[in-house]
Amino acid sequence: MDKRYEVFCLADRHFYETTARLASDSTDTAARFEPAQRPAPRGWRSSFHGDWLHLRPVDAETPAQGWKIHVSACLDNAEKTAAKVWEYCVPRAIPFKFIPSRPQLFLRNSKYAARGSSGKFVTIYPVDEDQLRTVLSELGDLLAGEPGPYILTDLRWNDGPLYVRYGGFAPRYCPDPNGTLVPAIENAEGQLVPDPKDPVFQVPEWVTLPAFLEPQLAARSATTTTDLPYRIDSALHFSNGGGVYLGTDSRTGEQVVLKEARPHAGLAADGADAVTRLEREKKALEQVAGLGVAPEVRDWFTLGDHQFLVMDFLPGRTLNSFFAERHPLIGAQPDPAALADYTRWALRVHRAVEEAVAAVHSRGVVFNDLHMFNIMVGPDEQSVALLDFEAAAHVDEHRRQVVAHPGFVAPADRTGFDIDRYALACLRLALFIPLTTLLAVDRDKAAHLARTAAEQFPDLPAEFLDEAVAEIVGRDRPSPAAPRPVPVPVTVDDWPRGRASMTAAILASATPDRADRLFPGDIAQFDDGGGLGLAHGAAGVLYALAETGADRYEEGEHWLLRHAAAPPHGTPPGLYDGLLGVAYVLDRLGHTGPALDLTGRVLSEQWQRIGLGLYGGLAGVGLVLDHLAHTTGERALLAQAMNASRLAAQRLTELSRTVPRRAGLLYGATGPALLFLRLYERTGETALLDLAAAALRLDLARCVQRADGTLAVDDGPRTLPYVGAGSVGIAMVLDDYLAHRADPEFERARAAILPAAHSRFYAQPGLFRGRAGMLLHLSRTTAPQADAAQLTAQIAGLDWYAMAYRGQLAFPGEQMMRLSMDLATGTAGCLLALGAALHTEPVGLPFLPPTRRDHKPAPIQGP
Repeated sequence: MDKRYEVFCLADRHFYETTARLASDSTDTAARFEPAQRPAPRGWRSSFHGDWLHLRPVDAETPAQGWKIHVSACLDNAEKTAAKVWEYCVPRAIPFKFIPSRPQLFLRNSKYAARGSSGKFVTIYPVDEDQLRTVLSELGDLLAGEPGPYILTDLRWNDGPLYVRYGGFAPRYCPDPNGTLVPAIENAEGQLVPDPKDPVFQVPEWVTLPAFLEPQLAARSATTTTDLPYRIDSALHFSNGGGVYLGTDSRTGEQVVLKEARPHAGLAADGADAVTRLEREKKALEQVAGLGVAPEVRDWFTLGDHQFLVMDFLPGRTLNSFFAERHPLIGAQPDPAALADYTRWALRVHRAVEEAVAAVHSRGVVFNDLHMFNIMVGPDEQSVALLDFEAAAHVDEHRRQVVAHPGFVAPADRTGFDIDRYALACLRLALFIPLTTLLAVDRDKAAHLARTAAEQFPDLPAEFLDEAVAEIVGRDRPSPAAPRPVPVPVTVDDWPRGRASMTAAILASATPDRADRLFPGDIAQFDDGGGLGLAHGAAGVLYALAETGADRYEEGEHWLLRHAAAPPHGTPPGLYDGLLGVAYVLDRLGHTGPALDLTGRVLSEQWQRIGLGLYGGLAGVGLVLDHLAHTTGERALLAQAMNASRLAAQRLTELSRTVPRRAGLLYGATGPALLFLRLYERTGETALLDLAAAALRLDLARCVQRADGTLAVDDGPRTLPYVGAGSVGIAMVLDDYLAHRADPEFERARAAILPAAHSRFYAQPGLFRGRAGMLLHLSRTTAPQADAAQLTAQIAGLDWYAMAYRGQLAFPGEQMMRLSMDLATGTAGCLLALGAALHTEPVGLPFLPPTRRDHKPAPIQGP
């Protein structure tokens, strides 16, 4: 579970939405702090950018980088802090910016906010070190005693709310070691290098810490764990509220768990900070002590200003960790005996969890945050315990859920012990079909999940599922006369109607009046101009609509043309993440002139320094340049495409001497292999085919054989089968390579990867990280072992995730807490994949067109 997504669920019920939409819109003045409602002072300019309100003297000349000051604040003192900063900086013509509203400040300091930006309420830009010292001294006195979260990236000035770090003032960007465009600063040689935002204070090696900051650095370094009776062995988890650590009691040698809480940080929905929640956890654990279903409290102490709770270490594994190794739907054809065995195991575990919850209830305590990650299964797999009691409370406190897993959070009508009963009902479904995050969008999906579980697990008692559905959807159902939610209108296999319904859903979601995005999609679209791009922006959606034969959406094309003409600063240049992907789609839609203008913009920058991959690197750049050279006759573009190919070949040579960081179609060596392959088809130069083979071998070397013999990409703790960063994406390019040259090794690899696209279950529907990608591969593969029945099964499986949006067919995005319309994660990607299998003229991804297809999907059989 990627916790970043939770804050993007707060502003909209259906889609991931930027937190800035909650209260920072320039028209919503009433929601802002009083200083944010003031007009800009005479001679000053004010503007909103993302979460920030910037104020800058019109004639001010500020350096591009230097020592900046951050001011921390809590929700209760933020307004007066902003006023004091305004009244200090404006007369002195010092530029600054601040978070303009309470909701936005809450989100920046919430439990799962980014640790690198937590606590930063105001940023001040001194012109030099002399002014830095003056501001720290004078403003530090004015704000002395004001509380605020500790800013982890910075050095604290004395014991007040002011912090300093060296970094960029002006927005400048450069590629990081992976080729991703990131904020940059200039080093001693005048080169742009990444400006690190890790949650630790660091000074660039070419910068000298000012002498007046040395006492602050010494004070920071003075707080250590040396004198504690516990040794910290490893970190188990970090959040904005603090860390959870595995440790050893040095007095006894026993393993313990230490949980850290940072004051004023890690806010929950009720505004409680991490320290308050840790105090609640300690109290709840003491109330359930001796039951054997929770860790026992050992110690409670303060270090620096952080609070620590020390608990017993519980042996075993969390329930979610059993899924990959035990769940029979991971394979293509689960053995009936394995289905029956898993059913017995899951029912036994659920009974044990019910008993543990009942034991907690017997002490009057509501757990309030039950889900698979908070259930510890003992080594015997018979006993369970509950972890993480920070949300727990005595039933008499009538406390609502303030932190909860999205797939288990109870609706507003549940109170007291019913909150845990709702989570137990969700657990019944999640143990068999772990897609309960869909309930965050529509709880009526529970009935569909239950039917799916019953179809897949024949031995599962009907009443077990019926009781779960009744608990999830039944309690706050309105009267029979009230309208029920609109069901999904069509099944995914009904192609003409399904295509029309998905297209209608996509168009109904469009917001052509917005500047930051046209179609709702993944949270990535809010980072760096992603509202434009192929993966998460308008270009990808328009591409999918055009490829599958939808009518032209002219208003959307005009939106893309208008915003591509002046893209947001820092928009990457690449195929899937940036401007060249937009250029490719504009050319595909007949807007060749603007496509060439956008390409010229990219070529005027230092594009040669970007990464290697297809997603945002040289492989994608070379493919688009070659394509535009072919469609427009611009031979200069072909020369640049060949230049990109040469650079990619050089990088791959260097990569072959090391362990590649990532593998697969989008981020690994398979992307350059696709570039070499397409250039070979254009030029006939066999050396390019040799390069493609060498690149594919680099990525195949990163693959491992699963227990069933399937090849998947080794990603450390996981093995990945997917299109984007997994083995199936490699197999798609192997298919195209083998159309030109026989290779027994590649034939064996392709055959071994094919079953990765046959699994009965995938956690998400998306094109790059889910079932739709498997469907795309099976629709175009030329592998002799390809089976029409498997293609049919994957089409039917996509229906598991189907949701309704305004009465039309739509799909959830990454993490499945909200719907998405984009190509990489959402409805547009599912539309394209279904089009690849079912459209009269099969379609494909850019530079991965349909191949010869000798088989059609088998007829879909009814249940």
